Amino acid sequence: MRKTSALLLVAVNVAIARAQSPNSGAVVRLDPGANDLISPAAVVEKVKDGFGFVASPLWIRQGNSGYLLFGDIPSNVIHKWTPDGTLSIVLDHADFTDPSVIRPDKARFGANGLAVDREGRIVIAAEGDRAIVRIEKNGTRTVLADRYEGKRLNSPNDLALKSSGAIYFTDPSGGNRFTGWDLKKELPFQGVFLLKNGRLQLLVQDLDRPNGIALSPDEKRLYVNDSNKKIIMRYDVHGDDTIANGQVFVDATQEQAPGNPDGMRVDERGNVFSVGPGGIWIVSPAGKHLATIGLPEAAPGFGFGDADRKTLYIGANTTLYRIRLKVAGR
Repeated sequence: MRKTSALLLVAVNVAIARAQSPNSGAVVRLDPGANDLISPAAVVEKVKDGFGFVASPLWIRQGNSGYLLFGDIPSNVIHKWTPDGTLSIVLDHADFTDPSVIRPDKARFGANGLAVDREGRIVIAAEGDRAIVRIEKNGTRTVLADRYEGKRLNSPNDLALKSSGAIYFTDPSGGNRFTGWDLKKELPFQGVFLLKNGRLQLLVQDLDRPNGIALSPDEKRLYVNDSNKKIIMRYDVHGDDTIANGQVFVDATQEQAPGNPDGMRVDERGNVFSVGPGGIWIVSPAGKHLATIGLPEAAPGFGFGDADRKTLYIGANTTLYRIRLKVAGR
């Protein structure tokens, strides 16, 4: 009898959680394990607003503190935000550097995915320039990849860097850029690529719109989500950095809340954080949906930050948000 009552209580709590507004800013807890990751008192708070479309917050450690980088795509810049509240532009004209491409006003294509390599250089998935670009310490730009077998990439969206120096990235079509703009789509697929030692290798070409990408803490798994199919795929990573054995890790096709899989990161315990229907999903390494962080606005991306990497900085349409966690990012 006690067991039945306990199960009934859990079912009722889950039903209540699912009934909450997905954009309320509440953390919808679907499993008790969520409390090990986020305190019941944790709330989503506004850091700074007034932007056009915030993308890919990236924390750069500096001594015992650091700073946050993030793109504002319509403004075509990368901002730097410090914990004392100072905001500055560190890279103007972050994307669309090719003078032959006319950038539509307020275009939501630009410097999207951001990462930092082993030498502290920023690596960008530049949607507008259709390339993976590295910003050198002196500020110059190095194009690491912009063609596969002689054909232009589509719109590199997100990337994950491995300790070996390998770069994994997604290359979706970029929405209507090939129908609404005067651009030519050269690749017949939307792929997931491996860039290693200057060589570009196609890993996956059967996804409708590959978007977010992340590595597990031990780098033995690669996660890629598909915005159109509303799934997250998991692949085994081989010793040579190639991948195999793709399996559906999360299937969100039955979810009714607005939103599709987008930005994705992994914490130090291997839990997968991914934008999904209703907010940011937190999924255990076994594929169990533990919680959803509801947001006041749709959010394409986020990143772990602060000195302890236990703050989740979230980029939304117009605002930078954050929420404290109990667990650190990978």
